[in-house]
Amino acid sequence: MRKSTVIFGLMCLVVLGACEKHDPILPGTRTSIFDTSTIKTTDAKITVLPDNAFEMTDVNCPYTQDSSNTIWNGGRKIFTGFPTTNAVKHDAAPVCSGKFIYAGLTTGELIKINASNRQIVWIADIYRASNMMGGASVLDIVAPIVVRDSFVYVGGLGDAFCKINANNGAKKWCVEIAVAQPFTIANNVIYVVTTNNNLYALRDSDGAAYWNATIKKQTAPKYENKIITVAKEKFDAITGEKIK
Repeated sequence: MRKSTVIFGLMCLVVLGACEKHDPILPGTRTSIFDTSTIKTTDAKITVLPDNAFEMTDVNCPYTQDSSNTIWNGGRKIFTGFPTTNAVKHDAAPVCSGKFIYAGLTTGELIKINASNRQIVWIADIYRASNMMGGASVLDIVAPIVVRDSFVYVGGLGDAFCKINANNGAKKWCVEIAVAQPFTIANNVIYVVTTNNNLYALRDSDGAAYWNATIKKQTAPKYENKIITVAKEKFDAITGEKIK
């Protein structure tokens, strides 16, 4: 009995180890769930900011996404995911970059699809491991995805905001914050509103926080001339100090 138990346990470890890299149902390479425990802070100061925020190039992205994690090109299915009963209602929209589609799922994954052959290039988990416990986790990726240069920026309700390598799906960094609102990027700073009513200024190189400020209402942060506006509140984009 002991010998059988040991063998069975080793088999489970082998299977679990394989699942870290390859999903048994969805094809493509899967990026491991990030291991960040707390958000880092930095003593560095923001030194250079532009007058206007980054805007994605306006490209024609004809694809749509329904609440069951299915992506469509008109009446043709491009990708079929898994529906979940505890999803948050929102208007999901895939993002196009070249011949590729990026989409966030209600099951917490970011996927990259080759539109020409409908093949999944990679899958990245955008949630903490502990959020999978209990069976009723809300992992939806609600905020719009942003593609800039060779990276994808994505935030979800599973306590994760990440910078992902667009080529291979590898994690550049992830921070432990939940995001439901669109975020904005100004030069090398990402301004993110979190679900616990905080505004963060994150460093693009490693996700460390330059500063964070408490906000009264969760809305998408607007950037202009080194000022961040969240609803009716205004903040100095360099220091985080509230402007009265």
